Amino acid sequence: MATIGIFDSGCGGLSVYRELVKVLPQERYLFFADNAHCPYGEKTALYIQRRARYITEWLLDKGADIIVVACNTATAAAIATLRAEYPDVPFIGMEPAVKPAALGTKTGVIGVLATAGTLKGSKYLNTRGRFQDDVTIVEHVGQGFVELVENGILDGPEAQETVSASLQPLLDAGADRIVLGCTHYPFLQPLIERLCGPDVQVIDPAPAVARQTVRILGERGIPVGAGPFSVSLHASGDPAALQRIFKRINQQ
Repeated sequence: MATIGIFDSGCGGLSVYRELVKVLPQERYLFFADNAHCPYGEKTALYIQRRARYITEWLLDKGADIIVVACNTATAAAIATLRAEYPDVPFIGMEPAVKPAALGTKTGVIGVLATAGTLKGSKYLNTRGRFQDDVTIVEHVGQGFVELVENGILDGPEAQETVSASLQPLLDAGADRIVLGCTHYPFLQPLIERLCGPDVQVIDPAPAVARQTVRILGERGIPVGAGPFSVSLHASGDPAALQRIFKRINQQ
């Protein structure tokens, strides 16, 4: 049985946990929501690296065999530092799903919704650079999306108004593929898909991250599948949002 550590700036990383459990149903999970410091999107890289280091130490102390950085902003700002400082620990980061969007677009325009930190990060910029000669990539910060999810507001007038404000520029530009570049955003995916209409595909990178985790566990020879399944949730701040989203996942 593997012990899989997962962390995010808040409860959004549970969208990755949700996909991990589908492919690794008999493992031990440790989830750390750093919601006392959320959102990460406008924090400095140094600040995020300090938080990531603290959380990594906490997860390792609890027995984590592998750590999933279930946060696009933390991946952009801190995963290279973590890999350098903890060379024996396998880290899985978030990969912007630009490639499948670029390969699937019919209009030649793809949209990316992400935090400011992710859009400025080298990981995203390198990925964008590989495809921007072939397709038009339009970007927008999902302004207020993280706060909606942390407060459990996933639909209704406030959510619709907030999401539409950031989504509409991508649709106006002709995007027929929308990449979700923050792990909080998949919890708004039903609303985003409704606002986009049937001709636009919304892409969540979490399933690909789960498959990558399976591959790395195999490469490292970390045994999986022995069970029993368990999950421990921890938050640096108020745990209410984390528990609310976790309950929603379990009811699906």
